Amino acid sequence: MSSIFTRRLGKTDIEVSALGLGCWAIGGPFRSGDVQAGWGKIDDDQSIKAIHKALNLGASLFDTADVYGAGHSERILGRALAIHRNKVILATKFGNTFDETTREITGTNGCKEYIRSACESSLKRLQTDYIDLYQFHLGDYDLAKTEEVLEVLESLVEEGKIRYYGWSTDDTERARFFAKGKNCVSVQHQMNVLDDSPNMVRLCQELGLASINRGPLAMGLLSGKYNKNSLLPEDDVRGAKSPNWMKYFLEGKPNAEWLDKLGRIKNILSSEGRTSVQGALAWIWARSDQCIPIPGFKTEDQVEENLRAMAFGPLTKDQMNEIDELLNL
Repeated sequence: MSSIFTRRLGKTDIEVSALGLGCWAIGGPFRSGDVQAGWGKIDDDQSIKAIHKALNLGASLFDTADVYGAGHSERILGRALAIHRNKVILATKFGNTFDETTREITGTNGCKEYIRSACESSLKRLQTDYIDLYQFHLGDYDLAKTEEVLEVLESLVEEGKIRYYGWSTDDTERARFFAKGKNCVSVQHQMNVLDDSPNMVRLCQELGLASINRGPLAMGLLSGKYNKNSLLPEDDVRGAKSPNWMKYFLEGKPNAEWLDKLGRIKNILSSEGRTSVQGALAWIWARSDQCIPIPGFKTEDQVEENLRAMAFGPLTKDQMNEIDELLNL
């Protein structure tokens, strides 16, 4: 791919592709009780082909979590990237407990002993001896107990198990607290063109943290392929048995309010030869130089569409202002 641009990973000297790949969906089905937490059935061979396609198109950042597919996403990444380890930056998360056999989330744990155990398990599943970016996955964890989490993460850095760490949280107070750690370099938080996060973006700019953006396509809503009559399957995290925090899809259908917002700005997102997906990613890049979106994928075609967005680069200031005006009507 001829037009790849990069972003610095926070305060480090690491340059990563301006777009990373989110690996939640390729974990396949898993659940928390009766609530679905995965994105439906997957084809592991197709997932690996898509990962290799991403490498060929210039992707260097792959983001997952130990809980995605109850360990399965990490295992697939390990299989796909083992011989390409020196070409990629691997980011994973910890804090949820789960049963790999039943593919069920069993709880949460932020104690020192568990973090060490979780790290060792992730290293084995990823087939690597170090993790580039290790992220705390419990976004609302008790702030009073967070000092202990920082201590063990710094120890893991000293031991060479991880290089850097961050917190996946939408709370700026927690992000600021974590950022006092010597090797904290990022915050992963929700953000997309319909669901901005100005306070977190400002915090990342102030502290020099990478703003790693989950949900950059609003769980697929910004793809433009859904309408008010679309119905997601029950084994999908967006389906009828979705978690309480799901706002882009309600009772298995796209949220009509969010569809209306997309309709107002779709022509701008898809202007200048971009698709709606590529325009949504371009909006994020224009928000801040700290921003690194991590859209998910299941297929090679999705990977290619996402990564081709880098050839277009960010939206212009005029386009950003026009979107603001349309969304505030």
